[in-house]
Amino acid sequence: AQRGAAICHDRLVNRGRRPYKRHAVGETSQKKLLKSITTNSSIILLEPIETPMTRFLSSVPDLSELFNLPMTELMSNIPKQNAHFGCFHENLTCFSLTGDIDGCPVILVCGTKNVGKSTFIRVLINTLLNYTASVEYLEGDLGQTEFTPAGCLSLLTVREPLLSPPFTHQQTPDHMIYYGQSSCDSYLDRYLECLKSLWCRRSQTREAPIIINTGWVKGFRFQLLVHMIRFFPVSHVVQLSHSGFSHCPALTPDFLRTANGFQTHPLIESHSHPRMYSHISIQAEFQGVGSQGTAKHQRSNEQRDLSLLAYLSQLQYPDPGPVRPLHSLTPYQVPHTAIALGVTHGDMVPSHMFHASNGSLVGLCCLAEKVASKGGPVFLSQAPICPCVGFGVLRGIDMARGLYFLLTPVDPSVLREVNCLLFGAISVPSCVLTTQVRFSFMFFILYSCYEKCFQLLKSHFRLFYFKAALL
Repeated sequence: AQRGAAICHDRLVNRGRRPYKRHAVGETSQKKLLKSITTNSSIILLEPIETPMTRFLSSVPDLSELFNLPMTELMSNIPKQNAHFGCFHENLTCFSLTGDIDGCPVILVCGTKNVGKSTFIRVLINTLLNYTASVEYLEGDLGQTEFTPAGCLSLLTVREPLLSPPFTHQQTPDHMIYYGQSSCDSYLDRYLECLKSLWCRRSQTREAPIIINTGWVKGFRFQLLVHMIRFFPVSHVVQLSHSGFSHCPALTPDFLRTANGFQTHPLIESHSHPRMYSHISIQAEFQGVGSQGTAKHQRSNEQRDLSLLAYLSQLQYPDPGPVRPLHSLTPYQVPHTAIALGVTHGDMVPSHMFHASNGSLVGLCCLAEKVASKGGPVFLSQAPICPCVGFGVLRGIDMARGLYFLLTPVDPSVLREVNCLLFGAISVPSCVLTTQVRFSFMFFILYSCYEKCFQLLKSHFRLFYFKAALL
């Protein structure tokens, strides 16, 4: 609180450092405000923002009021203070300074659905930033990612406080792997290998605490969680729950010694000592705990769409002006022979891949080996575990000229390293296909394959296409 008051005082008095604050608060109001500031004060200054992201999202009819919610709805979404969160902060202050291996805590956060994990992690990051310049964050929750579109596992460094929903602070991670689904249920082995790969890419000379977001504690995922605690050198396990859910045992070091993991076994007959870490249990008591939120744009699927739309908003001009529909943008042309195409969420015969990937979101990935083409397209038989540098929309496929048409905000210097496109079960939001401004003689997806195959695949995969013949 003292630091917050000092920062507020500095920003109000030192206009030279933050000149854009000059007109936010008038001279008279500043003097009156400064007299009211104490060491326990917090000041929130609300300002209108206009960025490519806000303009692009507001152009979608269903999101036109996203940044103009009524004050009553805004106030109703502010949770009451939870004393248990405050108790955790007190414990964390001590733990964060003693640390574990190399002096840096590794904090794994888990809990049941709708218990406030995402909000809690943001508060935790903001709290840690009071003691350290940065916090590392390992994303393991595919369906509710914090800094990337859904379906990604990532490792990144956070240096600024998180004060808003995920779609407002999308950023490029230090390392990222595109898993391609919002759940790990179908391919648990690949999920674990992706997380291990990200962990191995961390700097060996780490100096910042790291938070691992897992998300779930139920069913077979509980065994997966046990395995992860054994694999990662955790110093703290934070387990969130609520009074309506009591089927999950406490993940203490003693319990872990006798528990079955997904790929690990109990240590009962082993002479090795169990790994020691601090287990912190938090019982959430805020109103509505354990149930899905009812406010606008609060559901998980809506948050996923918002994050992806926010990512695609990077295709807009940075300067103020009218929003450009995605189908009006000039795509990159990529030869079939220069890049491999793969699918993350199932087995698919090569002859179907063009049909299924057309109009899809794709991860832009970098294979270690060079793509070897025999004069035609290159298809991968299984999804690789490789770095992902960003995302794009496969706008069309030109069979005659052997070209992919790709829309992406990734910088051209980074695109030179991309030699693989992976598509999965994360789809482009329907509003991109149905509500954008129409342009004459412009189509979102180009299609030049046989009508019979199209009808067969459309019914098989239940994909939604905008179809047009190549001119």
